[in-house]
Amino acid sequence: MKAIFRLATSVVSLSLLMALSVQASDKNAAMNAALVELAAYQAQEQRVDERLTTFDTLDFEVFTGQQWQRLHESHADDIVVHWPDGRTTTGIDVHIEDLKAFFVYAPDTRIETHPVRFGQGELTGVIGVIEGTFSGRMPIGDGKFIEPTGKPYKLTMATIGHWNDQGVMDEEYLFWDNLTFMKQIGLVQ
Repeated sequence: MKAIFRLATSVVSLSLLMALSVQASDKNAAMNAALVELAAYQAQEQRVDERLTTFDTLDFEVFTGQQWQRLHESHADDIVVHWPDGRTTTGIDVHIEDLKAFFVYAPDTRIETHPVRFGQGELTGVIGVIEGTFSGRMPIGDGKFIEPTGKPYKLTMATIGHWNDQGVMDEEYLFWDNLTFMKQIGLVQ
């Protein structure tokens, strides 16, 4: 009888040890999976932070300082840009020419703040404030110009960027209110 009791106790003890071992193994697997997921999240957050830092440099130094030779630091050669007026352009050279146009009629154009910055995965979103003074002649085509009013403008704008594996934007969506802009510089009431 004692032998059967010992055998039964041994079987129950072994079963409990095996169950605890399986539970520990499951917990270790779950812990390892959570650590892998955490590492992936941290890597994504670091990439997003790097892209937002690049975007700050783009607006605060490259755009504001008209350092067009540096635009490739944030934009792909074949960048697709969607503008607030509904047009879409392709290519960094076209984009540079469009950006230069701001400085023809408002040489003091600048972006100095990004009050909102966020991102996830391959996308970033930035709200900025673009400002300047309509102090130069604004070309409107066919050799015609709008004479400067000397009025300042200050617009809230937003940029949504899609970033590629090379760490530059390959698509950019720009948003601001053109009517507000025209009112501020005195072209419409």
